[in-house]
Amino acid sequence: MTLLQPALILFAYLLGSLSTAIITCKLMGLPDPRTMGSKNPGATNVLRTGNKKAAALTLFGDFLKGLLPVLLGLALEMGPQTLALIALAAFLGHLYPIFFRFQGGKGVATALGVMLGLSWQVAVAALLTWLLMAKVFRISSLSALTAAVLTPLYCWLLTPQPEFIALLLVISLLLLWRHRSNIQNLLSGREGKIGKQS
Repeated sequence: MTLLQPALILFAYLLGSLSTAIITCKLMGLPDPRTMGSKNPGATNVLRTGNKKAAALTLFGDFLKGLLPVLLGLALEMGPQTLALIALAAFLGHLYPIFFRFQGGKGVATALGVMLGLSWQVAVAALLTWLLMAKVFRISSLSALTAAVLTPLYCWLLTPQPEFIALLLVISLLLLWRHRSNIQNLLSGREGKIGKQS
């Protein structure tokens, strides 16, 4: 089992490193998301191509990258510490993919997949927070940031596993860091709204 644990962590990172946005756009003959819009290889930027199917595939693929490694760890009866490391590896793979010069997305969908694998209650709470904020403000980044900040609290209330709370604190901080340009735009009132070009 000692060799299996690092192997699972490495697998999670490599799977996370597969950029769904870049692969989807290439297969569908769309512009590389790193060359347009926000230049972020994520579903929101892919949506700026006007191809909703490509954006949906990107969102689903990024979500699965977080979910599948955690489910595999659960199936192999890994402990909470190893599960947290697997989840973090998948998330870091998306943020810093080895296959794409370590230039990855912002991690929202992958974080949600990780959460669902570890605790469906926390994932549902985070998703509902995102949907509520998106409905009210129509700003994807604000919705993601609000959900990110509240997720460790949800975990503490719903699934008080110390390793998972620590993991989600790290993920939340990384999400805030990856959204730093969005935070600046929000503060200056320049952040684009869902469904609009920017």
